[in-house]
Amino acid sequence: MNSIHIGDLTSSSVIKRYPENPILDASRVPYPTALVFNAGVTKFNGTYVMVFRNDYGSTEQMTLEPHHTTDLGVAFSTDGIHWEVRPKPCFKLYDQEIIRAYDPRLTVLDGRCYMCFAVDTKHGIRGGVAVTDDFENFEILSLSTPDLRNMVLFPEKIGGNYVRLERPFTVYSRGGMDRFDMWISESPDLKYWGSSDLLLAVEDVTFANDKIGPAAPPIKTKHGWLTTFHAVDIDPARGKNGWESSWKKRYTAGLMLLDLNNPKKIIGRAKEPLIAPEVSYEIEGGFRNNVIFPGGMILESDGEVKIYYGSADTVECLATAHIDDLIKLCLND
Repeated sequence: MNSIHIGDLTSSSVIKRYPENPILDASRVPYPTALVFNAGVTKFNGTYVMVFRNDYGSTEQMTLEPHHTTDLGVAFSTDGIHWEVRPKPCFKLYDQEIIRAYDPRLTVLDGRCYMCFAVDTKHGIRGGVAVTDDFENFEILSLSTPDLRNMVLFPEKIGGNYVRLERPFTVYSRGGMDRFDMWISESPDLKYWGSSDLLLAVEDVTFANDKIGPAAPPIKTKHGWLTTFHAVDIDPARGKNGWESSWKKRYTAGLMLLDLNNPKKIIGRAKEPLIAPEVSYEIEGGFRNNVIFPGGMILESDGEVKIYYGSADTVECLATAHIDDLIKLCLND
């Protein structure tokens, strides 16, 4: 599958990038940082909240000693565009077994804010779920077995259970390479997860030849659960595209619509990418160029959807679209 060449990709015409992107970068964080990206963003008690991945060492340090160079910071906003970062990081995990926590995703459920995150350990990658009311104190509710990542929660129970999207690392059974797909699981209590099913396979996405997985947590619409996903293609012809000697991957954002009562059923999906790397801060000068990774999506009262995404694994950006246009992409393509 990796040998299939994808070719040029462009963003959907319904997407509008914020003209002053990025909305958050290292220069606006009041403590040591090098990269600010892959943030979870939500509205909580009337305020926009962003928990962002903060990588604060040199590129060499981050390669050799990631546990010393990653934590999570938090920022607040009254308009979802201009952000004030708290004076110190809000979350970090590191002990004899845990190397680091990163890539947060936020979901408000029953008046509390839940955070999914990835955890690198010495024995594999685990997915975590935590809850907070103040973004200073976090209670960790569960950590998965390896290898699981990119977990996102639905903002309400469905059929009496909590539901999450996730991406397991099925290396051996998928040919010994990146062949990662998007799965869905349920839980009665956010601690014990099961009833897992395949939701979307990488071979079903025409703009991916490597892997897919969840991105921003779903938002509820009258037509269904609208959710983004990340899609990755590899091109052997790509050379140095960032800090690594050879970076051959490209990350794009896809979009689909899931049934309100049975989110294991896809009722519509955009056949082309929603957002593809195109502009300068997405394709050049970054830690890893050609990377788009949505981590937050907010539906406003006027129908505008704010989509927050990490760009080039370096900065945090914003794109907008109208909810009706996004629904049409899923149902009409």
